[in-house]
Amino acid sequence: MSTTADETRLMTPGELRGERDGEDAGGRFAWLVSLREALDKPLTSYYLLLGASALLLTIGLIMVLSASSVYSYRFNDGDSYAVVRRQLMWLLIGLPAAFVASRLPLGFLRRVSVWVYVLSLVLLFLTIFLGREINGNRNWLGVGPLQMQPSEVAKLALILWAATVYANKERRLGNLHQLVVPVVPGMFLATGLVVAGRDLGTALVFGAILMGMLWVVGAPMRFFVLTFAVVGTIAAGFAVTDGERWARLTTFMDPFADFHDTGWQPAHGLYALSSGGWFGQGIGASQQKWGDLPEAHTDFIFAVLGEELGLVGTLLVVGLFLTIAFAALRVARCTENPFVRYATFGIVVWLLGQMMINVGMVLALLPVIGVPLPLVSYGGSSLLPSLAALGLLIGFARREPEAARALAARRRSRSTGVSAGRVS
Repeated sequence: MSTTADETRLMTPGELRGERDGEDAGGRFAWLVSLREALDKPLTSYYLLLGASALLLTIGLIMVLSASSVYSYRFNDGDSYAVVRRQLMWLLIGLPAAFVASRLPLGFLRRVSVWVYVLSLVLLFLTIFLGREINGNRNWLGVGPLQMQPSEVAKLALILWAATVYANKERRLGNLHQLVVPVVPGMFLATGLVVAGRDLGTALVFGAILMGMLWVVGAPMRFFVLTFAVVGTIAAGFAVTDGERWARLTTFMDPFADFHDTGWQPAHGLYALSSGGWFGQGIGASQQKWGDLPEAHTDFIFAVLGEELGLVGTLLVVGLFLTIAFAALRVARCTENPFVRYATFGIVVWLLGQMMINVGMVLALLPVIGVPLPLVSYGGSSLLPSLAALGLLIGFARREPEAARALAARRRSRSTGVSAGRVS
């Protein structure tokens, strides 16, 4: 039997190196293939939402314990754990609430959204006259020992109401009038009630939610320009007519220029972050929480986190928020239900936007306007609506057709395994 020259020719050294390089390149990029395959699985969004939320809640509870220990010792008769126990209580209330929210039918959510919106407006109105003023903001409403911030509930109520309105108008959203009425006046009404209570931080979050909802339904660019101009003019008017508010808004440009007054909090926030380095001083080792940093366990908990866990810890927290946003936007992109799409996008804008405002505030890139870090800062009024919103996102993710089929198949396999075990 004769053989051809091509069959007997030996590979040249160059060809051998090329083959080896191809194998090495394939090995190096194999993780990309694996990552893409994992992301393509039907339950990926569901598990990303669950995992990132659980990690953020765990980090938040640990940081509330650390950041509040000194404050709690001073104001709770030597009990360093009083604040974190209250946060744990709110968490134990919020987790069942999130579970219930994840199981609520979409029809029920759409029916009650308008009533929840009206209730939030009533609470915001009552807060103006009956609310309690803290740090210059009248945004707390209390009955006996219980206190709440109606503005935190209003964030979720506004999103669900706007999503319902836009879902009902799905076929008419090409008309600018249908885009604007009644969502924009309704949002402005809620924002005006919040501004009347001097809570500019929440008003900014409301504005971000409105802009996000208008963007996702396809509002023209000229409308955004006009809205920014109107809102900017109104905000500037409120700022220049109040000396304290103006000082707080301008101090962030140079916190050390007025270090012992309006710059005290942002300056010490920067001290905390700068002393954390790459890996931090260790959990519990913060120096700024010993009195130099006001609101260490609430609005400025990100500064304590940076001091104790370093740049790595802060990037982890930001990365977890981005993971929630990524998973939720996958759900919004894949869903065929307009209500789910609009509500999901609104919740992402709320949580991610509030995180960016809080981090920007701590980094002295934005004014100190009293916005907590969602899921991490202390406070039941902030934690409960955030958990309910996450429960809704998780429910939306598990209702996607492919995800629902995968979960049903998993339940069938488990029940089959249990039955086989009993028979054997």
